[in-house]
Amino acid sequence: MTAVADTLAAIWHIESAKVVGAVARLTRDLALAEECAQDALVAALEYWPVHGVPDNPAAWLTTAAKRRALDVLRHRTQAAPKHAELAVELDTQHTIRAADFAEAVDAALDDDIGDDLLALMFTACHPLLSPEARAALTLKVVGGLSVEEIARAYLKPAATLAQRIVRAKRTLAEARVPFETPRGAELTARLPSVLEVLYLIFNEGYAATVGDDWMRPALCEEAQRLGRVLASRLPDVAEAHGLLALMEIQASRLAARVDAAGQPVLLMDQDRTRWDRLLIRRGLAALAHAEGLPGPFGPYTLQAAIAACHARAAVPADTDWSRITAFYDALMQISPSPVVALNRAVAVSMAFGPAAGLELVEALTIDPALKTYHLLPAVRGDLLVKLDRIEEARVEFRRAAKLAQNARERALLMARAATGE
Repeated sequence: MTAVADTLAAIWHIESAKVVGAVARLTRDLALAEECAQDALVAALEYWPVHGVPDNPAAWLTTAAKRRALDVLRHRTQAAPKHAELAVELDTQHTIRAADFAEAVDAALDDDIGDDLLALMFTACHPLLSPEARAALTLKVVGGLSVEEIARAYLKPAATLAQRIVRAKRTLAEARVPFETPRGAELTARLPSVLEVLYLIFNEGYAATVGDDWMRPALCEEAQRLGRVLASRLPDVAEAHGLLALMEIQASRLAARVDAAGQPVLLMDQDRTRWDRLLIRRGLAALAHAEGLPGPFGPYTLQAAIAACHARAAVPADTDWSRITAFYDALMQISPSPVVALNRAVAVSMAFGPAAGLELVEALTIDPALKTYHLLPAVRGDLLVKLDRIEEARVEFRRAAKLAQNARERALLMARAATGE
C-alpha cells in the first residue's frame, strides 16, 4: 500500500495539472475540475493497491476525473446542454485503448487553440486575484501540492491557506473567468500577472521572509518547473525566458548560500565552486534566447543579465560591477522601485566606492516604502563598515535585525552588530 501510495504521489505531482486542465477545458469551471481531479485521486488510492498501477496512470486519472465531472453535471439542470456533448466525448474515449487516449491527451496539450496546462496557469494567475491568492492557487492546481504542503512552505495555518484557495476559486467562478489561454494583446496584458506569481514563489524559497529557515528550496524548484513549462509554450515571449533565466541562475547558488551549520553565507563570501554549473548553463541559454528575440529588454531579462554577470565571475573580484550598474540604470528606467534603487546603490558602491553608494542609500532613508525594509539599514551598515564608521554600522545592523522576520537572517545581522564587521 505504501509503495503504491508513494508512486501515486509522485505521479500526481507531475500529472495533476494536466488532469485538472483537461477537465476544466470541458467544464469551464476550475473549482469543479479540481474537485473531480481530487475525486479521481481518491479513487486511485482505493483501486490501484488492489488492481495494480495502470500502464498509463495519467490517462487513468484523466478519464476518472472526466467521468466524475459528467456525474456532477448530470445533477446540474442548468448545464443540461453541455451534458450531451460531454457524454459523447467520454463514451468515445471509453472505447479506445488507454495508450491511444494518452496520445490524444498529449495532442490536446500541444493544440494551438487550447493548451490546457497554459490555460490553467493563466486562469490560476488571473489579475482579479491578489498575488498571495494567485500563488496559493497556482501551487495547488498547477503545481499539484496539497494544502498542507503549501501551508508548511509559507508557515501559514492549513485552514488559512484552504480558505484563501476556496475564495480565489469562488472569485474566478463569480467573474465567469473563461478557461483559456489569452492571445495577442490580451496575452501581453495578462502575462505580467503570471510572471509575478512564479517569481513570488521562487523568492519565498530563495530568501524566506519568515521562519527559522534561510531558504525553502522546494519552492524554488516548483517555480523553476513551472517557469520551464511557461517558456516552452511561449517560445517567442522574451520575458518568459528572461524570468526562467533569472530563476535558474539564482537557484544555482542555493547550495553555497548556507554553511555546514545552516547559517547564511552572503554572495561575495560564497564558495563559487559549489554553484551548480548545469543550472548556470541552463540560465545563460534561456537568457541568450530572451536577448535574441525582438524588442527591448524587459525587467526579468535585465535582472537575469545582472545575475549572469555574477555567474560568469569565477571569483568575486572578476565581477563586472560597471556593467551591473548599467543594467540597474536600465531597470530603473522601465521598472523603477525603491528596492531596485537600493540594489543599484550597492552596485554603484562596488563599482565606484562605498562613499558613492552611501550617498545614494542616504537619499533612500526618507522613502516611506522602505521604512520597514530590513535590507536598507543592512546595506547602510555594510557601507559604513567599509568606511571604517564601525559604531554607526553597529547601530544599523541592530536596526536591521529588529526589522528582519527570518530567524537566520536576524541572527546574522546581530552577529555583524556584535563584531562590527
